[in-house]
Amino acid sequence: MSSEYRLRHRPAFNYVVSEQIAGGAAAAPATARLMPAMIEYLIRKIELRDQLREEEKAILRAAIGPAREVGPNEDIIREGDRPSESTLILEGYTSRQQVLAEGSRQITAIHVPGDFVDLHSFLIKTMDHSITTLTTCKMAGVPHAKLREISEQYPHLARLLWLLTLIDAAIHRRWLTAMGRQSALAHTAHLLCEMYVRQKEILTTTDATFRMPLTQAKLADALGLSAVHTNRVVRELREGGFVDWQGDRVTVRDWDGLVQLAEFDPTYLSVQKEPR
Repeated sequence: MSSEYRLRHRPAFNYVVSEQIAGGAAAAPATARLMPAMIEYLIRKIELRDQLREEEKAILRAAIGPAREVGPNEDIIREGDRPSESTLILEGYTSRQQVLAEGSRQITAIHVPGDFVDLHSFLIKTMDHSITTLTTCKMAGVPHAKLREISEQYPHLARLLWLLTLIDAAIHRRWLTAMGRQSALAHTAHLLCEMYVRQKEILTTTDATFRMPLTQAKLADALGLSAVHTNRVVRELREGGFVDWQGDRVTVRDWDGLVQLAEFDPTYLSVQKEPR
């Protein structure tokens, strides 16, 4: 990991994750930072990666249906469902998971505000996994008929929505690598780095503190570890001075050390603004 990367990604009062995010954070009007229940999180995520025309922003806003609120630990999509719309998280956090016949669960993704949880359902049709709320969530749907219209009439916007699904796939690949080849400590450190960067993108971090909305049991299900092993790893990260972890709030104390431990490189998150 280069020293230039570590320096550029160190949390601090004025810390920003990358030059692209720094530019966006400095330029974002106060109203954009104060709209947690709006589509602005999604627009911000896209605009960190390419330029959206005003017409495209208007199309996205018009495509989103009415918001609804769902409490924690609720299935919003179940394995076998055939959704007629794709769900966008406006506030809150959800997990993607599969449950085996004997009841054990593997969490395969965590979704943050501004994420589509099932944009792929537009083409896959039948869901092979479930989406469950981790916290109280506000969400809204985009009808698949609207997505079809966008894909046929607005190719640039369609490519950017496609990019979001490709980033989801890249996150899955990185999780698989971490689970299969990294130590439990490095794997956990990598998940923390990822969650920090993804929330920094949408300006929901406070200094070096971010939300980690998983109980210890659910964290174990995300890491593929036992609850006892997970508890030991979290304790090691605390005692090693990498993080303070209280409830669902994590404060990074040694970003350079955490990045080095995790071998974290955010290339897979595609936070580079360029024509797509």
